[in-house]
Amino acid sequence: MSDKGTLYICPTPIGNLEDITMRVLRVLKETDLIAAEDTRRTLRLMNHYDIKAPLTSYHEHNRKKKGEHLLELLREGKTVALVSDAGTPGVSDPGYELVRGCIEQGIPVVSLPGPTAVMTALVASGLPTDRFFFQGFLPKAPGKRKGLLKGLERQQGTIILYASPHGLAGLLEDCKETLGNRRAVIAREITKKYEEYIRDTLDGLVDWAKESDIKGEFVLMLEGASGPVEERDAPWERMDIGEHLKWNMEKGLPKKEAIAITARQRKVPKRLVYAESIQKK
Repeated sequence: MSDKGTLYICPTPIGNLEDITMRVLRVLKETDLIAAEDTRRTLRLMNHYDIKAPLTSYHEHNRKKKGEHLLELLREGKTVALVSDAGTPGVSDPGYELVRGCIEQGIPVVSLPGPTAVMTALVASGLPTDRFFFQGFLPKAPGKRKGLLKGLERQQGTIILYASPHGLAGLLEDCKETLGNRRAVIAREITKKYEEYIRDTLDGLVDWAKESDIKGEFVLMLEGASGPVEERDAPWERMDIGEHLKWNMEKGLPKKEAIAITARQRKVPKRLVYAESIQKK
């Protein structure tokens, strides 16, 4: 039997503190050390659940030096719980390097199930879920970003990207320019008080970004190349405003959201669409 310790991959809430499993809470309370991407955020979670385990930082800027220290502790038989800022460690953070180091040295790795923004957003997006491609954050430099997007042009599954508030508008513009107009969904502030899903085409989302005060954390999902593209045939161009609104509502959208999408697609004020919805009653 190995006398080495175990690395536990512990998903933490992406917003709502209730979204944590009993098993993760038990491991965090029993572990010898918690390695956190941001100790301040993790400390808030620990205080909320009265977790007293020792805490240390493990992030992008200290991953090599701290990673070696964590591996040494694991070789000595200590248990380490790895957590990220939010969600599942190892997704868009340096956690995978520590996991790889453990595997190379024969140290057991136990992955606990739990929250992840990727799947939470995808299953509520309304886009196909049978095949998807997760890219995460794209480079900030427009040239490199467009190059990566160009490589996704023929990707047949739903494409999932992470976006920061200050970079979202530019990302939408680059997606539209590189991938063409296709259905897309923005998931904002998932599991938090102001959670919102904005479903439209890239054309509509670009317009939305110009008119909106962009705040929060975002997941951007794009329809794959093989799926039907809502705007290419633009069947609503043959409809009046009332028919167009009904067409959007028949997709299961709430009335308020259907009014906003209809207005963006027709490039008319929302009040005109709202007025038409009242007349139809």
